[in-house]
Amino acid sequence: MDTSTFEERKTIATTIRGGMHRNLRHDSAHKHVAGSADYIDDMPEPAGTLHAALGLTDRAHAEIVSMDLSAVEAYPGVVCVLTARDMPHSNDISPSHLDDEPVLAEGLVEFHGQAAFAVIAETRDAARRAARHAKIVYNDLPHAIDVVEAREAGGKLVTKPLTLSRGDAIHEMPNAPRRVKGEMRIGGQEHFYLESHIAFAIPGEDDDITVWSSTQHPSEVQHMVAHVLGVPSNAVTVQVRRMGGGFGGKETQGNQFAVIAAVAAKKLNRPVKFRPDRDEDMACTGKRHDFLVEYEVGFDDDGRIHAVNATFAARCGYSSDLSGPVTDRALFHADGAYFYPHVRLTSEPLKTNTVSNTAYRGFGGPQGIVGAERMIEEIAYALGKDTLEIRKLNFYGEKGSDRDLTPYHQQVEDNVIGKLVAELETSAEYQKRRANILAFNAGSRIIRKGIALTPVKFGISFTMTAFNQAGALVHVYQDGSIHLNHGGTEMGQGLYTKIAQVLADSFQVDIDRVKITATTTGKVPNTSATAASSGTDLNGMAAADAARQIKERLVAFAAERWQTTPDKIAFVPNHVLIGEERVPFNDLVKLAYFARIQLSAAGFYKTPKIHWDRTTGRGTPFYYFAYGAAVSEVSIDTLTGEYMVERVDVLHDVGRSLNPAIDIGQIEGGFVQGMGWLTTEELWWDAKGRLRTHAPSTYKIPLASDRPKIFNVKLADWSENGEETIGRSKAVGEPPFNLPISVLEAISMAVASVGDYRQCPRLDAPATPERVLMAVERMRAAP
Repeated sequence: MDTSTFEERKTIATTIRGGMHRNLRHDSAHKHVAGSADYIDDMPEPAGTLHAALGLTDRAHAEIVSMDLSAVEAYPGVVCVLTARDMPHSNDISPSHLDDEPVLAEGLVEFHGQAAFAVIAETRDAARRAARHAKIVYNDLPHAIDVVEAREAGGKLVTKPLTLSRGDAIHEMPNAPRRVKGEMRIGGQEHFYLESHIAFAIPGEDDDITVWSSTQHPSEVQHMVAHVLGVPSNAVTVQVRRMGGGFGGKETQGNQFAVIAAVAAKKLNRPVKFRPDRDEDMACTGKRHDFLVEYEVGFDDDGRIHAVNATFAARCGYSSDLSGPVTDRALFHADGAYFYPHVRLTSEPLKTNTVSNTAYRGFGGPQGIVGAERMIEEIAYALGKDTLEIRKLNFYGEKGSDRDLTPYHQQVEDNVIGKLVAELETSAEYQKRRANILAFNAGSRIIRKGIALTPVKFGISFTMTAFNQAGALVHVYQDGSIHLNHGGTEMGQGLYTKIAQVLADSFQVDIDRVKITATTTGKVPNTSATAASSGTDLNGMAAADAARQIKERLVAFAAERWQTTPDKIAFVPNHVLIGEERVPFNDLVKLAYFARIQLSAAGFYKTPKIHWDRTTGRGTPFYYFAYGAAVSEVSIDTLTGEYMVERVDVLHDVGRSLNPAIDIGQIEGGFVQGMGWLTTEELWWDAKGRLRTHAPSTYKIPLASDRPKIFNVKLADWSENGEETIGRSKAVGEPPFNLPISVLEAISMAVASVGDYRQCPRLDAPATPERVLMAVERMRAAP
């Protein structure tokens, strides 16, 4: 006879395959490698499928005097040509609802490559070729391409600026023993996802239409399609199984392609697919905002910051898009990991005659952090000290100290940056390696080295409070298999796998019982974009809530049937322990079905504690902070400006990791992508407003050979989120992107060595070999 207690019996069980806090491969990893993962362009095309292409304009700013499309319409295979007048209800797809982003230009062109018409043809090739036959007459208007030109033209803003202020930076600045003024240009970045934008629309009866879209925001595509067609949202179903990368570029930028495909499909009552060419995709879709940061920092003789006053001016493009929240988030992160006693930060979101810039991994935060690190650099070189010494001196203090309040008046309650940096400084042997590098540079005429350790403090949550909600739908079938659907989208980051792990853990079943299904607005409504690093936080909690509801019903049923109490019932690996009996999970589910127990639930979650008042610039916009630190070592050739990343050591805080393997992959990928932004990925427009870096031949993303020669990535295994997140984990999407600021700083040190470290090199980003070489020459010419 078994005399063990109920609690002892609960612990006597094998573990499930899967569940939270375990290494598990990405659910589609093998399909990605084998080429068997289905994307939208892999879907079988129904009979009669048509194809769309954009007719792009070739002026940066002009009135359209006339547009002759007769040759386009007459081109073999063309079925119809759409213009702004063909939009059934509205010609606007502005995500900010400011009515400033037309589907197709009408009368006015505001950037080179703006679409003025769309061709619908029997084949994609015919549509693209026909689009080139338009005859458009323009009346050219003055244009402003970059921030300086926009200011000179009057500085028109695309959205309201924000000011964050604490203390009195203006009046306290003169009281600082030392002051430095400067400016820094921080370049933009092309998303360069492997799968370009694509939409596939299939018309239904009445107002109904189904759209497959490569989007991070299915609900927004649903709303935009409904808005332009003039139908209710319930008539539009948007589906997303996976994307071949997104990085923020598919949060709003997919609207245009989905809307045009949907309008054509309803107009012609035929399926329509729309996949732009890579060059067209790069020319007519938004990118990371580039910034001009103007700063003044006051500090004492030890390097402790007294006051900061900075303006973050951004090239936003011709329409508002997401420039308001992007430039806001830049200010939210312009403190980096540092406490500013007196601070004033102002955004300047400037309208330019370029494609409207949009979300990109970090959403303005990285630009703010780069600005903060530049000020640290300025102080260190002004005082002749190691930048790390200045960093540590200015870190936020512990909760309850007089150094725990951000410029937006949120208390930093979970600060672990000091512990992270101290651990990494020791494990990476920073001090020893820096001493060796100083010695090497003293004796090397051509090759110079640099090393830097930079911290990351990154706020997690949407700053628009309403977006911090999620839903999930969970079905348990009679055989014990589980169907999972939630509002998050899979773009390669492993979100689907993590949420499946949450469900497997909740029910204590093997993960192969959980079926991951495509995201669809027909199952989970009113979803937020998969962005702001909140995909797992939000959808994981929503899925857990749905599982909780079903488990409560199963427990109540089991208690009644077995004549016991709920505290004597527990879910154990692939079984349910009911008193002294271990019942297989699928057997209990079958019995519950015949007892008419509901085995389906809609889960919901909203992030607690957060609030934000943009008018006053005060609040708690972030639920918590994620932290990290990186040490990077580089070598530069002072004759050519070329450089190599010799070694990188990362220690990153992901709380209690849901899946360490996936999290490390996100850190590695984020690091390399961020390194590309800061070193090689240069966007360049000519004087006519034409984007000249619009293809792999002219735009350089990092190659495998550009990765650090030695790349050590470690998770802070002692960390656990102090807030009640799913499994006490922390977000890992955007924070690691900021780690390679250490590469930029290391290059800067190597350049500074040419001038005996007397001056801050003031390297702009990206630090291309050309910029590095010019900085070296400035150091050589300096007195």
